[in-house]
Amino acid sequence: MERKSFGNMQCPVARTLERVGEWWSILILRDALQGLTRFDQFQKSLDIAPNMLTRRLTTLVDAGMLERRQYSDRPPRFEYVLTDLGRDFRTIIVALNSWGNKHFAPEGPSVMLVDRDSGKQIDLGLVDRNTGKEINGREHIIVAGPQADELTRERLDSLARLREAANEARLLEQADELEAKPRKTRKVSEIKAGKAGQDKPAKVKAKPAAKAARRA
Repeated sequence: MERKSFGNMQCPVARTLERVGEWWSILILRDALQGLTRFDQFQKSLDIAPNMLTRRLTTLVDAGMLERRQYSDRPPRFEYVLTDLGRDFRTIIVALNSWGNKHFAPEGPSVMLVDRDSGKQIDLGLVDRNTGKEINGREHIIVAGPQADELTRERLDSLARLREAANEARLLEQADELEAKPRKTRKVSEIKAGKAGQDKPAKVKAKPAAKAARRA
């Protein structure tokens, strides 16, 4: 069965998967970003079948992420060098490495991103360069861009409605919790006030009695 193409979808995630959605392609780019360029180097690193490696390299060249350059005439041999488009994939590889270490390395990390000078492990986070704010799901949302078609706008509008409904339900739940909390506090206060009220009259009555005893 022929695989569905994501190339015509407006979603940038889908378009990216169209070019690097096969796991061998991602691993080839991972190794290319570490400096590997030649067929035998990729094959040794990945332990991949030659015919599969050839197909994946061809796909990445066609996608514009690798450039095929001849480095030997006799015999003719080629290497695969990252393009600017391919080098931009470093952000994705770094994020995958961080996510994998966080969720799928119970024994501890075996591959880490560290600061070259200090050797300290990087605490990865996405930051908006315009504001310096860290990207999160509370303050940042996905919206339709200026070139979005009707289908994309409908899909994002539907997601926005679901998000608003979920936020409203969460706010109502928080309001119920806040409303219940003062009642509990009030009951405790009333109990304490009641005890204090019982003690005070006894102390007030005790003072005149004590004075009368001293006079006698």
